Order: sequence, then structure tokens, then C-alpha cells
Amino acid sequence: MPEQGIASVLAALPLAAVVVGEDARILGANTRASDLLGRAIVGRHFMTALRQPEVTDAIEATLADHQPRTATYLSSDAGRDNSYAMSLGFIDMASTRGVLLCFEDTSEKEQASQMRRDFVANVSHELRTPLTALMGFIETLQGPARRDDSAIDRFLGIMQSEAARMERLVRDLLSLSRVESEERVRVKEPVDLGRIIGSVLHTLRPLARERDCEIAFEPPEGVLVPGNSDQLQQVFTNLIENAIKYGGRGNKITITLDAAPPETSLRVPAVIAQVRDQGPGIDPLHIPRLTERFYRVDTHRSREMGGTGLGLAIVKHIVNRHRGRLRIQSVPGQGSEFSVVLPRWIAPE
Repeated sequence: MPEQGIASVLAALPLAAVVVGEDARILGANTRASDLLGRAIVGRHFMTALRQPEVTDAIEATLADHQPRTATYLSSDAGRDNSYAMSLGFIDMASTRGVLLCFEDTSEKEQASQMRRDFVANVSHELRTPLTALMGFIETLQGPARRDDSAIDRFLGIMQSEAARMERLVRDLLSLSRVESEERVRVKEPVDLGRIIGSVLHTLRPLARERDCEIAFEPPEGVLVPGNSDQLQQVFTNLIENAIKYGGRGNKITITLDAAPPETSLRVPAVIAQVRDQGPGIDPLHIPRLTERFYRVDTHRSREMGGTGLGLAIVKHIVNRHRGRLRIQSVPGQGSEFSVVLPRWIAPE
């Protein structure tokens, strides 16, 4: 196979691919391989372009015994680590003998696998604590506290609280699974966002009074967005409830709904709903991770408040489904602001 033939074959391959000749020099590389390994690799010894011991050992072995092999190639691009599954095979053609290397990017698979492992570990951790407490109280009630009425009442109250915590976690896990499965299903029916927020406030007024929180909201009429009413209600229930719980006693919460904001990150006419509190605020260090599953700024306080660490993850997925944006701004000591930007409903002509 002449040199031009190598180039045409490599260009036709859907993966990054390189041919290493029997003299250990790189005979050819397609564009994807040049992007990965560098533009001037053809003609160089493979060890100068592929410096990872696992990879170079595999190439040398395949050159020696002509047996196919696999290896893993790791690279770093703009601070992001990428992983490639390499396939090595010996080629023996009219004018070319050597090893064909193909690189398959497995970074997303690795990340998805890591996310699943982290998710299982987090769920196990969240469930282990209340389960351990329940088992301990049951053992105590069956033994030393069998006839202690005051202990029975106290332990049953704690057991009820721990069981409710597990129930909330399971409910949020099911909700997260549902919204993730529906994230690519577009919503088309118009809903009145002002009425949805008003309904949420009606439900949360008792909690606000209990914590001595003042809520200000004057909804404009007829602010319509294409959406799922139940899911949007879940979004604002979470945001407003968080503002009440974590904003502190005597906190003032301001909710605004702008039907014609001057600028949004969407490229279509949009509306923006903002939930502001005057609480302690959030350190900017935490803001990029607030929508991660099970991420908490203050783990102990969140659990005391009944949080599962999944609320903002659910909010993010619902907003994504509605083709919107979630913005979070906060200054320690000056409160927090959560903004939901959604496309405005435009009646079909």
C-alpha cells in the first residue's frame, strides 16, 4: 500500500487512527489522530508521540508477535481528562507492514459510570443513617425500654421522623428519575406562571408564618409559558421553601415575575421569575455545585430541615425540559437570588 493509500484508508476511518511501521516510525495519521496527538507526528518514532508505558508496551508487543491487543490512552485537554480505548492490530499488505492503532473516546462512558457509582454510594449513605437509627431504637424497645412508656413515646417519635426522612428521599429519587426521563419531551401547552406561583405561596404561607417570614409577590396577569403545571409548581415550591427554611427567622422573601425582561440568555422572547431572600447567603465557592445530586452547603443543617439534597437537581432538570435557564446569585451576608428564565408562550398563527 503506497503512502497515499495509507492516508485514504485512515481518512475513511470514523475514529482517530495511526499506522506505526515495522521500523517503529509513524507512517500515517488521520485528522482526528492529529488533533489528539499533534500535527507533526508522521515520520516520528511512536514513543515520542505516545509516551504512556501501557501504550508503548502494547505497540512493541504487537510489532513483535503480530497479535491484536487493547490498551487505554489518557489525555488532558483544557483541564479535562479524557480516556480512550485503544485497539491495536497488525496489518500486512503489499507495501506496508505495521500496527494500526484506533482510539475510541470513552470519556463520557467513564463519566456516566462514575456518576452511577457516586449515585449508588450517596443513596446508600443517605439511607444507612436512618436505617441504623431505626434498627437501634427497635432493638432498644424490644429490650431495656420494653416497659418504659416515656422512652417508648420518645423513641417512636424519632422513628417516625427517620421513616419520614427515608420517605422523602425515596419520593425525591422517583421524582428525579421521572423528570430525567421526560427531559427531552417538549412541553407545548400554555400555563399561567403567576397563578402557579400564587398556588405555591398559598400552600407555603403556614410555613412562612411559623418562621416569621414575610413574602412579597404581586403577580402580573396573563404571563403564559409553555409548560407542565405540576412540574413548574414543583420548581417554585422548592425554591420558595428553601428561601423560607434557610433564609433564617424574620427573613423577607421577594418574588418578582417579569414578562418582558430586557435581556436573557435565551434567544427567544422570555419571562423571568426571581426568588430573593435576605438570608445569610451562599459562599460563591458552592454555587456551581448547588444543582448536583446530594450536594449540600451545610449537610447537618440541611438534614435537620428535612432536605434530601436532590431538590435543586430536580429543579435544574425541570427547567432544562422547559428549555429554560436557572441562575443562582448570592453574596454572603446579603441573601440569595434564584432566577428561572423560561420561553414566553407565543400563540400559533
